[in-house]
Amino acid sequence: MIYGYARCSTNESKQDINRQIRELKTAGANEVIFEYEHGDSPLKCNLQFTLDHAQPGDTIITLEVSRLSRSTQQLCEIIEVIKQKRLRLVIVGSITIDCRSGELDAMSAAFLKMAGVFAELELQMIRARVKSGMQNARAKGKRIGRPQTTTDDIPAIFHKHYLAYVAGHMNVSDLARVCGLSRPTVYKYLKMMG
Repeated sequence: MIYGYARCSTNESKQDINRQIRELKTAGANEVIFEYEHGDSPLKCNLQFTLDHAQPGDTIITLEVSRLSRSTQQLCEIIEVIKQKRLRLVIVGSITIDCRSGELDAMSAAFLKMAGVFAELELQMIRARVKSGMQNARAKGKRIGRPQTTTDDIPAIFHKHYLAYVAGHMNVSDLARVCGLSRPTVYKYLKMMG
């Protein structure tokens, strides 16, 4: 079995994961497993699912080392699982680690770990630039973050169904669904109305 693994850091409204899925299928993936999670998150549920369900001899492919992890420590742990389970890991067009015989090629593992170091470095540099930019904006007197929401910003559809919620005809989940809003947004609006 050839599993493809795709990951984006933010949700589908901000990042399109379909490019990764298409390229993984083109590269031979029988099944593509994907998720939206930060690269250095300690738990990537769908990656863990893939590693848990892969059988000896299976292949896991991904497009970049950074899709697996932006943490060198996590990457080393993934490599160990690949070795222990006798899997093959392919970074498309780049590095392949083939542990199906139970052996780990030292050179390939070293190159993969070096790529992991650069992926982690890139994440740290991005965070440093964002932090610096925010400090610069604050120094210029700019407000950082989302604009404050007021009752004038609450959409008309929420007001339309709000009375049914107050009357007990629908719960928060129902209100969120009919308004096309997330539950946290509904809770925020309810607090503002309250």
